[in-house]
Amino acid sequence: MAQGGRLLNQRFNAILANDMNATLFYLIAYYGDLGLSSNGMVFYLIAFGGLGLSLLAVWRVKAAYAKYSGVPNSTGLTGAQVAATILQRSGIYDVQIVPGNQPLGDHYDPLNKTLVLSPDNYSGNSVAAAGIAAHECGHALQHQAAYAPLTLRMASVRLVGFANMTVYILPILGLFLHQLSLALTVMCAAWGIIMLFNLVTLPVEFDASARAKRILPQLGLIRTQDEGEAVNQVLDAAALTYVAAFVTSLGYFLYYLLVVMGGNRRN
Repeated sequence: MAQGGRLLNQRFNAILANDMNATLFYLIAYYGDLGLSSNGMVFYLIAFGGLGLSLLAVWRVKAAYAKYSGVPNSTGLTGAQVAATILQRSGIYDVQIVPGNQPLGDHYDPLNKTLVLSPDNYSGNSVAAAGIAAHECGHALQHQAAYAPLTLRMASVRLVGFANMTVYILPILGLFLHQLSLALTVMCAAWGIIMLFNLVTLPVEFDASARAKRILPQLGLIRTQDEGEAVNQVLDAAALTYVAAFVTSLGYFLYYLLVVMGGNRRN
C-alpha cells in the first residue's frame, strides 16, 4: 500500500472518525434548520452504508492475511528477500528495504525511496509476505516509470491532509459557529478533495497489485497455482479497502453537494 493510507487499523479508525464527525455535523446543521432534515434518510444510508462497507473490507483483509500468513511459500524466501530480488531484477538499486514496527504497516515511501515491510512480512516466508512485498515493489516500479497516477497522488498528499483535518475539526467547531451554510460549503469542498484523492489511489493500488501478480511467477518467486491464488486473495482483499474509501467519500461529497445546492436554491 502506498504511503498515506498504509495502516489498515489507521484506515479503519479514520473512516470511523469521519463517519462520527460527519454525523455530528449533520445533527448540528439539522437543529440549525438548514433543511438537512428532508435528506436525513439519505445521509444515514451513506454514513452507515459506508461504515458497513469499510468494516467488511477490513475484515476481509485481516481474514485473508490470517489465512495465508501461516502458509510458507515454496521458495522459502522472506518478504525482504522477495522484495530485494524483484528490485534488483528490475534494475532498481536505490530503494532501501527496511523493517517497520507496525502490523500490516507495509508501504513504499516514494519521497525517501524506502520500502517498509511489517515485521512478519519482512522476516517471514509466508505466501502473504511474498504477495505484499511484491505489491510494495509494484509501487517502486511505478515510481521508476513515472506512473502518472502515482505522481499525481504524491503531489496531492499535503492538500488531502488539509482536507482530512478539515473533516475532523469542522464538525466540532460547528458547535460554536453561526455560519453553518459556509461550513457546509467547506465540508463539501473537503470531501470533494478526499474523494478525488481516493479516486486517483484506485489505479495506483490496482496497478501495483497487477504488477505483483505478474512478476512473482515470472521470477519464479511463486511456483504453484495455489500460491498464485493465495496472492490474489490477499491483494484483492486489500484493494477492497481502497474501493470502500472511495465509495464512502463519494457518498459524503454528493450528499453535501446536494445540501449546498439546495440551500443556494432556497436563498
